Amino acid sequence: MHNQNNITVDTTTPRWLNVLADKCKEHGQRKVAETLGISKTQISQAINNKYPGDMAKLETRVRGAYLGHTVGCPILGELETNKCLQYQKQTLNHVNPMRVQLFRACNGKCPHSQKNKD
Repeated sequence: MHNQNNITVDTTTPRWLNVLADKCKEHGQRKVAETLGISKTQISQAINNKYPGDMAKLETRVRGAYLGHTVGCPILGELETNKCLQYQKQTLNHVNPMRVQLFRACNGKCPHSQKNKD
């Protein structure tokens, strides 16, 4: 089944992917991509079932941004999963003490760090 934006959605599609497609219809792919911290191309590929990347990581971003999923960050406390992934991508910034703490946690023993799994 296609909606008016030619985005494929059906009942066999996982809920998070339907939510992603709905948010794209509502706000546009550019805005959704900005919210998730990924490219429009990744959004388009995912909702058209052609995304070659890590679908689990994309699912984590969508669940955090739009479905209220959180993790317990050792530095910031309760944090949406999409923001957790965004913090993990940041480089070390010696000027900002909070960024230093986040960098150390994300690259250390934080149980939510994807860097420790790669």
